[in-house]
Amino acid sequence: MIRFSRSLTRLLVELQKLPGVGEKTALRLAFHLLKSPDSAGALADSLREVTSRVRFCSTCFGITEDDPCRLCTGPREETSLCVVEEPQDLLAVERTGAFRGRYHVLQGALSPLNGITPSRLRIAELMTRLGEGTVQEVVLATNFSVEGEATALYLARLIKPLGIRVTRLAHGIPTGSDLEYVDAATVQRALEGRNEL
Repeated sequence: MIRFSRSLTRLLVELQKLPGVGEKTALRLAFHLLKSPDSAGALADSLREVTSRVRFCSTCFGITEDDPCRLCTGPREETSLCVVEEPQDLLAVERTGAFRGRYHVLQGALSPLNGITPSRLRIAELMTRLGEGTVQEVVLATNFSVEGEATALYLARLIKPLGIRVTRLAHGIPTGSDLEYVDAATVQRALEGRNEL
């Protein structure tokens, strides 16, 4: 086994903490940074800058440098609110250009087995926003995982008594898929959510 210097070992350990980065990828990245010290310096500077300037919006809890963020202060439909689990989910919805309302980021999904209860999410802040009376529809855009489905169900039960329309993202067979290769659960959901032509 090759032993690296203390500083290179520390870099490898830190790189492996990133999602999707294993030992080989960390080594490849570390050697790339060693070959181009200017890139390493620029990366270090950008990491310092992003950690000091980027924070969560106090309204929607998405990521921003300005508080409140542009999505919360810009000209958008105030009657629609899209609820997502994480800031990257907000970006995925926004990238489509199909939603013109406001957002609310929960900062996770319910997972009692992992200790993530409603009090650990931004549900209280969501209910406060809904209590202002502007929102007429909440689009639940949580992931289609067990945790995401449980979160959507929990939120729907909280929101419906307020007289606010609650909708859920459609789900089913992806465009361009061959039916024979789609898993049974996805086909079942597509059948249950079928639309009339």
